[in-house]
Amino acid sequence: MKLEGIKVIDLSWFLPGPYLTTALADHGAEVIKVEPPANGDLGGDPGRHIRPPDQRTSVFFRNMARGKKSVVLDLKSEQGRADLFRLACEADVIVESFRPGVAARFGIGYDAVKVANPGIVYCSISAFGQDGAYPGRAAHDLALEAMTGVLSLTLGDDGRPAIPGIPVADLVSGLHALSGVLMALLRRQTTGHGDYIDVSMHEALMASCANVVGTAFTEGKQPDVKQQRTTGGSAFYRIYDTSDGRQLVLAGQEMKFVKNLLGALGKAEWAPLCEWPGAHQKPVMDFLEATFRQKPLAHWMEWLGTLDICYGPVNTLPEAIADPNLLKRGAVLVDGDGRKHFAPVVRFKDEPSQPLYREPLLGEHTKAVLG
Repeated sequence: MKLEGIKVIDLSWFLPGPYLTTALADHGAEVIKVEPPANGDLGGDPGRHIRPPDQRTSVFFRNMARGKKSVVLDLKSEQGRADLFRLACEADVIVESFRPGVAARFGIGYDAVKVANPGIVYCSISAFGQDGAYPGRAAHDLALEAMTGVLSLTLGDDGRPAIPGIPVADLVSGLHALSGVLMALLRRQTTGHGDYIDVSMHEALMASCANVVGTAFTEGKQPDVKQQRTTGGSAFYRIYDTSDGRQLVLAGQEMKFVKNLLGALGKAEWAPLCEWPGAHQKPVMDFLEATFRQKPLAHWMEWLGTLDICYGPVNTLPEAIADPNLLKRGAVLVDGDGRKHFAPVVRFKDEPSQPLYREPLLGEHTKAVLG
């Protein structure tokens, strides 16, 4: 989908703002990334310095800033704030991730900008929202996973909370913000007016727990995590060890999958035990654990591929990146310099994206943008 002509001012750092602005850049929007001046060796967006580095910046930064323009402004100076306000008055979208009240102190709060630019779509992403109970309180992804109860549902074999491998609060709030921006741009076509979008990472992650809040909503009780459908109480939604120290997962609880596997293993009579999660499934779990431990992962991947069930290997990241499906669909690309990039996930048939797989150097476009 083509977004040429849409100008975005990106005042977000780390995540989730870059998820939003990178998606807009991938589809043709002009995204101007405003960064602070260099301070010794550590200037600009902190993501530039997250290791490992590559030829230009860092692996992290190139996947979060590709196709954007870099403008350096000192927002502590009067001139820097004046330049930013001028850019805001020319923009279609502003995305900022300051703590509540900071943007207004810089002179580019929504109320000030919309007077000069009524069509502005202004998106503020913060930990707790603009008018929450914790004004000014800082929190990154892990703190919000803890506060929403997500960590209490993510237990290791020792029963203690385990840190998830991806920053899920960043992801879901970034995607909610992207949806809000696109809806506001669509509405602006008929009204001529933009809107203010207040995205709370706390709320976005809490709303993502709809599949596990049953007893908490109805009885005010914490669920028995190890007995829930998606957190340990189902033999067909579970991790199993193989003989070579690797793991595989079963990840489909529909009865047709249950019957297909148990039938192939000579235990079709146990299928009724798997209709509902709970401790009564333990004989099935014990049987599958003992079965999968008998042979290596490669054997099971070949054998399970002959059955109609949901399964997968627990891959390392290098194995995952080399997955044949991702390679066939071009989901991981290599540019002319040999650097790897993630391709856009949303694919439009008639107007495919044409990302620029190159991130800006710090301040590379300051003179051109400011004129």
